Amino acid sequence: MLVVLIGTVILHLLDLILLLISTSVSAWRTFNSKSYDLWYDCIAKNGKYECQDAGNAAWLQAVQGLMILATIFCLLSLIIFIWQLFTMNKGGRFFFTAIFQILSSLFVMSGAIIYTVMRPEDQDDGHLFGFAFVLAWLAFPLTLISGLIYIILRKKE
Repeated sequence: MLVVLIGTVILHLLDLILLLISTSVSAWRTFNSKSYDLWYDCIAKNGKYECQDAGNAAWLQAVQGLMILATIFCLLSLIIFIWQLFTMNKGGRFFFTAIFQILSSLFVMSGAIIYTVMRPEDQDDGHLFGFAFVLAWLAFPLTLISGLIYIILRKKE
């Protein structure tokens, strides 16, 4: 049972790290020396980065909000899990933790879908999705699996 708990906590921490990186790193979309983010559009010139705000488009603000919510819900889910681990009766299930984790996965999925569909129109064949975008999509199934594990998991002595 201890191995399952440790594995679940490691998976949860991995989810949280993926969400933090994908929300904060400037690499959702790249083109040569330019990188586009949820927050800034940057270009590398002479070894220095020059950044400007990404814009005020409503869809971009929705993606920003959803990614922040996903990260917050994942962190709250971890805190609730640790709290339930020490206070819950024997045989209880981690439903409250599972709800927060599944909501986190739905938020990250919604944000990634919105970004996929509504990305800026200035793209041509040279634009590629960056690693932060890939990490956001990778965080979705891992967070969902983690939430489903919490539904199945029971506390034992």
